[in-house]
Amino acid sequence: QVQLVESGGGLVQAGGSLRLSCAASGRTFSNYGMGWFRQAPGKERRFVAAISWSGGSTRYADFVKGRFTISRDNAKNTVYLQMNSLKSEDTAVYYCAAAITHSIVVVTLGYDYWGQGTQVTVSS
Repeated sequence: QVQLVESGGGLVQAGGSLRLSCAASGRTFSNYGMGWFRQAPGKERRFVAAISWSGGSTRYADFVKGRFTISRDNAKNTVYLQMNSLKSEDTAVYYCAAAITHSIVVVTLGYDYWGQGTQVTVSS
């Protein structure tokens, strides 16, 4: 089992920045591909970004490319999502997820563990 706890969400003005963190506990963190997803009210959960077990490969949804950066620190069992140039449409609950794979995973069904989510609200 892996437990994931997100933090760093909050209220920010459009154009601002936030950094989300996801702390993992349980099994060896470096065995997992990690990802961030988001879900706005009334919408489906959407892929945002993913990172391979080593951090050597990353993937982003088109709507965050150039603005968001995913990274991980395996020594701290933590994955991060740096979000810059935030827009009102980025408002959502952001979820961290772990997949039992060394690869990049971009679909929700590919993930084995999920955090509880952290709310990000961007005011225009």
